[in-house]
Amino acid sequence: MQSFELTKLYYSIGEVADMFSVAPSMIRYWESEFKQLKPGKNSKGERKYTSKDIRILSHIFHLVKEKGFTIDGAKKELEFEKKTNKEQEALIKKLNDMKEQLIKLRKFISEH
Repeated sequence: MQSFELTKLYYSIGEVADMFSVAPSMIRYWESEFKQLKPGKNSKGERKYTSKDIRILSHIFHLVKEKGFTIDGAKKELEFEKKTNKEQEALIKKLNDMKEQLIKLRKFISEH
């Protein structure tokens, strides 16, 4: 995946398109296809992309342009990754809870 040094809060669609060497129309198309991508707009209606938007675009670019996924395939992959991340977060929480219980148990045993 591409990595960019992002120094501004917001980027225009032209700047983002240049980062990925694609036409602005490609960025707008991906925006219409991927619900994860929702850049804000200013009072003139111009899109303003944040670093989060650019990370999402970078992931989409990686899947579609570098790994050869179809749009539907990339959507499924993003959903799978989201589900997997949620499952991993739940597992980490359970493990941390168990760790806390073990620490309390060890402390209790050492005091008695």
